[in-house]
Amino acid sequence: MVKKRTISGIIFDVFNYCLLTALALICILPMVHILAISLSDNAAASAGNIGLLPVNFTTAAYEWVMAKKEFWAAFLVSLKRLALGIPYHLIMTILVAYPLSYPASRLRGRSIYVGLLIFTMLFGGGLIPTYMLYKELHLLDTLWVLVVPNAVSAGNIMLMMNFFRNLPRELEESARIDGAGHLQILLRVILPVSLPSIATITLYVTVAHWNDYFSGMIFMNSAENYPLQTYVYNLVNQASSLTTNLNLGVGESWKLLAKVSDKTVRSAQIFITALPMLAIYPFLQKYYIKGIVVGSVKG
Repeated sequence: MVKKRTISGIIFDVFNYCLLTALALICILPMVHILAISLSDNAAASAGNIGLLPVNFTTAAYEWVMAKKEFWAAFLVSLKRLALGIPYHLIMTILVAYPLSYPASRLRGRSIYVGLLIFTMLFGGGLIPTYMLYKELHLLDTLWVLVVPNAVSAGNIMLMMNFFRNLPRELEESARIDGAGHLQILLRVILPVSLPSIATITLYVTVAHWNDYFSGMIFMNSAENYPLQTYVYNLVNQASSLTTNLNLGVGESWKLLAKVSDKTVRSAQIFITALPMLAIYPFLQKYYIKGIVVGSVKG
């Protein structure tokens, strides 16, 4: 039986569609504008005549970025950070969340551990004690200062813990009858059916590592160790002109200045920086929604 739609229901749906469309445009249009600036020439960018379409189309800004060694060095640091940080975070999160998914009757002191996790979500040591700790551990100005401190997130542990708690216990019991231990149960039974939660946390960790500029700015002393976001942040906030930043010969600098400007080059770098996340998200979205819904429900 098909229910007849009421006028109020139609108005509500129209309002929702309009609201969601407006929110989507608020997110998309700034990136389209940045892309248009990066593909425009020096004169159009300096005059501020660029909207959502490039003016006097040129790829000179991207050519300059691709030839910049400092950009690719920072890009490589960010890739190394992801290659180490994502597996490290997932392993630590799974190893903590799995035992905490058991009830207190099977894990002695479970409430204490959960309380400690909640405490870390509410309180922190502060920036200065954190800096002093990293200094004593000899982590400053190394890649590990970008990886080790972010190895565990209380929020992600809670998300995965609740996902594990909502899985049917019959899966574990059948494996235990066959003689499987905790590690075998985790690797062969629990994790294969936990892809939505793992994909969700992978997306969280990837975005957190990729977009983090503050850690590189505070804990890195050498510019060559900056991750990509810290490098771009410093460029965007520099007061010096493009002529100073080019670091090329005089003739070549003037040749480039005829095609690019501070605005077009920075826009190109910002768009290239955001492009990997824009490419990854569609592949994880189908797992992301299910992982959020299931993992956020307390079992």
